[in-house]
Amino acid sequence: MSLKVPNSALKYPIDLPDGLTDVTEDEYHHIKTVFEGILPLIKVPYEAADEDEMRRAFELAFRAHCKQRRKSGEPYILHPIEVARICAVELGLGHTSVSAALLHDVVEDTPVSLEMLEKEFGNRIAMIVDGLTKFSDFASVRDKVIASPQAENFKKILLTIAKDVRVVLIKMADRLHNMRTLGSMPHHKQLKIASETSYIYAPLAHRLGFYSIKTELEDLVMKIIEPEQYSYVVQKLKETQSEREAYINAFIAPIKESLKKENLDFKIYGRAKSISSISNKLKHKLVPFEEIYDLFAIRIILSVPYEKEKATCWNVYSIITDNYTPVPERLKDWISMPKSNGYESLHTTVMGPKGRFVEIQIRSERMDEMAEMGYAAHWKYKGINQQDSILENWLTKAREMLENPNHDAIDFLNDFKSSLFSEEVYVFTPKGELRFFPKSATALDFAFDIHSQVGYHCKAVKVDQRIVPLSYELKNGDQLSVITSNSQKPSEDWLKIVKTGKARSKIRQALKEERIQLGSLGKEILDRKLKALKIEGEENLDFLVKHFGMSSRLDLYYGVFREQINLSEIKNIRFENGRLLAQEAIKDNDREEKIEKTTTNFNGLYDSLAQKRQFKKPKLMVDGEDASTYVYSLATCCNPVMGDDVFAYVTTKHGIKIHRNTCPNAEYLQATFGYRIKKAEWVETAGSSFVAELLITGMDDMGVILRLSNVIANKLKVNMRSFSMNGGEGHFEGRISVEVNSKEQLNQVISELKLLEEVNTVARIV
Repeated sequence: MSLKVPNSALKYPIDLPDGLTDVTEDEYHHIKTVFEGILPLIKVPYEAADEDEMRRAFELAFRAHCKQRRKSGEPYILHPIEVARICAVELGLGHTSVSAALLHDVVEDTPVSLEMLEKEFGNRIAMIVDGLTKFSDFASVRDKVIASPQAENFKKILLTIAKDVRVVLIKMADRLHNMRTLGSMPHHKQLKIASETSYIYAPLAHRLGFYSIKTELEDLVMKIIEPEQYSYVVQKLKETQSEREAYINAFIAPIKESLKKENLDFKIYGRAKSISSISNKLKHKLVPFEEIYDLFAIRIILSVPYEKEKATCWNVYSIITDNYTPVPERLKDWISMPKSNGYESLHTTVMGPKGRFVEIQIRSERMDEMAEMGYAAHWKYKGINQQDSILENWLTKAREMLENPNHDAIDFLNDFKSSLFSEEVYVFTPKGELRFFPKSATALDFAFDIHSQVGYHCKAVKVDQRIVPLSYELKNGDQLSVITSNSQKPSEDWLKIVKTGKARSKIRQALKEERIQLGSLGKEILDRKLKALKIEGEENLDFLVKHFGMSSRLDLYYGVFREQINLSEIKNIRFENGRLLAQEAIKDNDREEKIEKTTTNFNGLYDSLAQKRQFKKPKLMVDGEDASTYVYSLATCCNPVMGDDVFAYVTTKHGIKIHRNTCPNAEYLQATFGYRIKKAEWVETAGSSFVAELLITGMDDMGVILRLSNVIANKLKVNMRSFSMNGGEGHFEGRISVEVNSKEQLNQVISELKLLEEVNTVARIV
């Protein structure tokens, strides 16, 4: 039985459905109960007027979405309600965020306008909802068609950090719920959403200190992109659970006794590491699951006053090392030197029973809440938390970069993403001020971090009183000073040196300003030339831009000033009545094509052998159609093999490229150019061959090359395309390219090679 929409309690009449909805009466009672259940869970105190606002937000959201359902079939309104619950419970946000979360989709998906919201709820909530509202895929910005709607939407959301960080937090809650409920979506859409999540949202959760959300997002991404590996790790964890629990109980027993003797108020337990973290260990160490011992970490949480936290944590460390032998190089003191996102904890690794390494995390209740609740807990402890300035420093840097964002949304997104680093180094200024940077940041990044003007005029940098190259990679504990000169200015080469988004953005800005200044001089030169030839009109300028292979008028003017353009060519171009006549088409200088070429070489993984192969073209289906109706080829950055999970990417000039879901470029392409991604499926066909490259390590023994070759060529009858090996001191590392007809055959090659006594690891490259 359908429900009649209840009478409105809104302050202002809003033109929305007021008749029958698509929600049944039972569903409405369930929806109302779920919403009511959120109110007592809000941790931040609120007043009666705030509760009234949340109830009105719920009513408006319900009325706006009352005829919509999700792919799963449930009423759509349950989605914004769950986003509001995540904001309140898992992110620790207050009543304003709950109201905005309830309304976050109404402008995008319903007749409700921002003006309506502002009138009903005020400017703050309207601004937050505006930040959460996507551009249309066909929208335009400054009269230019958007190159990447996804990048523009990311940019719009991230720009709100400068105004209200709650926009990003609500969007994170929105993405978390979408990832938890992706099962009803087509798989190729799941891949796009998962790639977006991995590319921007998981790193953002890490940067804002939401570790539990970050790890859940990473696990959900892996479940979609690498389902076989995900299932394998989950199954192995289940199989070893009882053994692991017995080991943990035996390990913590003596520590418990020692802590009790010290009359400490504590909790101690073993916590399994995330599925994605364990998977990464398997990939990097190239060992079986059974040889990964650090599948869990022991956590000790102390109930202790703030002023005694550090001393008590170190006391517990001393107790632990009385029971087990520590590994000194694995001691990580994030209490004295917290991470740049405010994370505090003392980590140590000890040698436990049965020769296993065990990681132990020691922290206070406050530190644990900071680690789990991140940014929200930061505000709870503001005033007593010595890390107040750390997160604020990052937000300040982010806001600085956002003040003058590059108009190119893709560059902007990449610059911002580089500020979401996980691995980091800390250095000191000449006055002893602490600064954090991405692990690969350079001396030039340091100069720009001090001040943009210091960066612009950076001539040299000293590290511990020794002059180093501007490309010098920063190391923990370095103390740096910058030598400046008014005659120094940024160059294009500097963009290859810096790693941080702030430095890259400032350099581009400076280069663009110089280009504009010099371009104005070039424009004067060109205008005089065209006037002498009696050529006039805006369309002629655009013709010259194409004729000389430029991407804009500014590039044309700049090229004229630099004498990179031969103006004498103009008089040889045909023109009638002062108008230039178009000749043959000029090569496309599409910005997206440049990105595509760049990403093809991402991580240096480009297989030149694959360019030369002349095998029978495999048959595929793209978006349910025979791929032969398109111009398509296999991507050389990941070399897909029949049986791999793949997707199709529509390039600007080279037809369709087929990539593996686990390609090193997949995340970037799907997160930035999702509208170009198509579903791709293999069609079983005989006669197709593929090249795959294997990395093999083992004991360097006489005849090992012969035995490897014998297994591949003689036993398995597989053709080897290339074979290279480096050996020494009893160890070898080899790369073998093999020609196979399917993933199944490739897995057979890997399995057979692993059986050789001399072989330690075998892994497919990429």
